[in-house]
Amino acid sequence: MVRAPLPRAHRLVLLANLVAQVGIIVTGGLVRLTGSGLGCPTWPECVPGSYVPVQEQAEGFHKVIEFGNRTLTGALGIIAVLAVVAVWRWTPVRRLKVAAVTVLVGVVFQALLGGVTVLTELHPVTVSAHFLVSAGLVAAAAYLWFARHEGEGEPRLLVPEVVRRVAWVTCGVGAVVLTLGTVVTGSGPHSGDADAPARFGFDPRTISWLHADAVMLFVGLVVAVWLATRLSSAPTSVATAWRDVLLVTLGQGAIGYVQYLTDLPEVLVLAHMLGAALLVVALTRGVLALRSITQE
Repeated sequence: MVRAPLPRAHRLVLLANLVAQVGIIVTGGLVRLTGSGLGCPTWPECVPGSYVPVQEQAEGFHKVIEFGNRTLTGALGIIAVLAVVAVWRWTPVRRLKVAAVTVLVGVVFQALLGGVTVLTELHPVTVSAHFLVSAGLVAAAAYLWFARHEGEGEPRLLVPEVVRRVAWVTCGVGAVVLTLGTVVTGSGPHSGDADAPARFGFDPRTISWLHADAVMLFVGLVVAVWLATRLSSAPTSVATAWRDVLLVTLGQGAIGYVQYLTDLPEVLVLAHMLGAALLVVALTRGVLALRSITQE
């Protein structure tokens, strides 16, 4: 049985779900880059006795930025609930339901992890984990968006099996690149707290070049998958998806090198974080483009 087209309102909810997950990475970066991570020095309250900032707080404008980010997390939760409702009402496809619930559960987990991050005074491990979980939620929300038209049938590969395997290896290396990126940030000047920075203790130059080496490997793999999809008999949309992965990757690399050579200006660091989120979106789209699932 062919499923009815996705209602416009539901499409908007799924798109908002994805945009919100990308956006929270950017606003989280803004918190870190302005040194506002402890603008609300406790959790779940902002200050002892109040869930909202109070005028006599010593944190100044930092309290507004941090509280604003906490408020956005609540908005993310509402959007995630709407996405679950939309998917449950519209489609019987189990994969899409799992993805919707994953985003919702992940938002709740992120709120708790954010609390742990504050209570541990922005320990770099928890800050890094906070970003990596967000990247995973971006992937789940992107899957929900790009796979919204798929049916319940078995996937049909549009490329040779070896291309699919290399694509998954590329995603694995991409995860390593993102993880090393958080270690680079956790070893540099932008700790999230202007007064008492918490650092990993690694040499920033060494870890930056290790990150760059992983990026070079990642670029090579992306190029390999892109060329393989172009040379295969797959639809042009498959090669287009991997071309976009390559373009985002090259843009990220350019921003990364420029920010390294210019002593990490805040605007470029923020752009790099946005680029990381967009790379996750592009990779998710690229992997999904390798196969087709028809509606039953």
